[in-house]
Amino acid sequence: MSGNGTEPEAEQSPRHLARVIAITVAAAVGGLLFGFDTAVINGAVDSIQGEFDLSPSVLGFTVAITLLGCAAGAWFAGGLADRWGRKKVMIAAAFLFAINSAGSAYAFSEWDLMAWRLVGGLAIGIASVIVPGYIAEIAPSKWRGGLASVQQLAITVGIFAALLSDASLANAAGGADGEFWWGLAAWRWMLLVGVVPAVVYGILALIIPESPQFLIRAGRDAEAARVLSRVSGVQDTDSKIGQIRESFEREDRASYRDLRGPAFGLQPILWVGMAIAALQQLVGINAIFYYSTTLWKSVGFSESDSFTTSVITSIINVGMTFVAIFFVDRVGRRRLLLIGSVGMTVGLLAATLAFLQAQGTGEELTLPGAWGPIALVGANLFVIFFAATWGPVMWVTLGEMFPNRIRSIALGVATMVNWVFNFIVTLTFPWVSENFGLWIMYAAFTVFAVLSFVFVRTRLPEFTGKDLEDNAELSTA
Repeated sequence: MSGNGTEPEAEQSPRHLARVIAITVAAAVGGLLFGFDTAVINGAVDSIQGEFDLSPSVLGFTVAITLLGCAAGAWFAGGLADRWGRKKVMIAAAFLFAINSAGSAYAFSEWDLMAWRLVGGLAIGIASVIVPGYIAEIAPSKWRGGLASVQQLAITVGIFAALLSDASLANAAGGADGEFWWGLAAWRWMLLVGVVPAVVYGILALIIPESPQFLIRAGRDAEAARVLSRVSGVQDTDSKIGQIRESFEREDRASYRDLRGPAFGLQPILWVGMAIAALQQLVGINAIFYYSTTLWKSVGFSESDSFTTSVITSIINVGMTFVAIFFVDRVGRRRLLLIGSVGMTVGLLAATLAFLQAQGTGEELTLPGAWGPIALVGANLFVIFFAATWGPVMWVTLGEMFPNRIRSIALGVATMVNWVFNFIVTLTFPWVSENFGLWIMYAAFTVFAVLSFVFVRTRLPEFTGKDLEDNAELSTA
């Protein structure tokens, strides 16, 4: 096994790079759906509240219940991927995405809508585990950081597509409540359009190759050799297959018992993975994306301006993800995360100070003088640094930090933690904001941004440039 993190047997030619990019993009459509389905509710929140006469707490739960499904889907995704294979699990997720979009669009009550959003959450949770794991396994170490960041790019594109679609439909119908095609309100069309990318994802999942790690575990060495040779450019496939098999430690399939260890009952590296997964949510990114339209309306923006501001924020999110793709393999995972923590802290602190000056309550809330622009600049500065660092790099690190044998199930557990904290933030944000003020939430996000810097500085190893097999040694060091 190579101990220096290089792959001397790999012919990493432009032809192989083109193939692995194409496969990565196809797999990352799952990330696009992940982003689309989590953000599309943004433009429909106020209409759903009016349609079903929901209190703020019930509305918060209706938005957040998807995240419980995400946590459940993430928990089971790793085990399913090891049993069925990565491709079959992707196809199952595509099916769930499609029926969630159709069911949510035709929901007749809040309970019906909650049920469909729970189904959508299962799909998102599965995609959030299977995509980074698959890309990490298919990509050569030289390009893995940039390629794994494509998943986050797809998530941001999905968020942008959802917000742009919401804004376009609302404008065309004269508002989210306005009637559109087939007598459906615009907000229902916002949910229905998700069927299209779901079908595309299912078709692409049928075309891409299976992961070499799964094929080797299943005893399909000849197929694994073809994938390693054609996609990753590995010339000595027998040696590489031997390295991968050796990294499994045992031939039987991993179970959750293998996650046990000396650090409070778990493997130390699993605690590290769960911590960065939790911190990525505790800085508050999804409070901005799930509630951005409502948030900007609450501080004096018109509905049209609020939609436009949300779309601009999502464009920033997409653009800055390219920074991570370009620098993650050059600068390193840890350094980017540390830079991101500093930038996020500054942006969140500015937003906290601005919302501390808010006047009025509820829909009458306003920010006097220059504090409105300061809040907008602070929130977008936070998005810039998050999108260039913690957004993609957390997923890159989770996809590569665990030993081969337990990667799928450990990634599933860490991702489940990410969704659980996403749920907590999403559920508490509207209630705390209404009862204590927006500045309290942003102050809490600021504190967690500071803690994210401390944690990365003291606890996170560097995985840049390492083979997955080498990362296993580093993970247990």
